[in-house]
Amino acid sequence: MSLHQNLLGEPPATRLPDDPEAREALAASEDPTPVAGRFPAYSSAWARLAENALAQGQPVAAYAYARTGYHRGLDQLRRAGWKGHGPIPWDHEPNRGFLRALHALGVAAGEIGEAEEAERCSTFLRESSAEAADALSA
Repeated sequence: MSLHQNLLGEPPATRLPDDPEAREALAASEDPTPVAGRFPAYSSAWARLAENALAQGQPVAAYAYARTGYHRGLDQLRRAGWKGHGPIPWDHEPNRGFLRALHALGVAAGEIGEAEEAERCSTFLRESSAEAADALSA
C-alpha cells in the first residue's frame, strides 16, 4: 500500500445526464444563440458562445457566456450528486459542456486581467479532469 494513498477514497466520477434534444439542436445550428435561449441549462451552448466570443476577440462577452455555462453546469453537477470535488470525466460527452465552459471562463478571465480567477479555473479544470485540461489547452 502506498503511504500517500487517500484511505477515504476519491468520490465517484460524476456523469451528467444527456440532453439529446439540446445536443441535436446545437449540432444542427451554426449559431448557438438560439440553442442557449431554448435550452438555457445546456452548458455546451454557453461554452460554444464563449469560445466564439474568444475567437472574435471579445473577452468580456466570452466571460459572461462562460460564467453562465459554468454556473448552469455546477447546478447540474450538484443534482447529479457531486459534492464540490471529484472527477468529472472528459470522456463522458455530457460533461464536456461544463468542462469547456470552465476552460473558457479561465481563458476569458485571464484576458480581462482576472489572474486569480484564471488560475482558480485552470486548477479546478485540471483537478476535475486532467484529460480535459490537456485537450482544451492543446
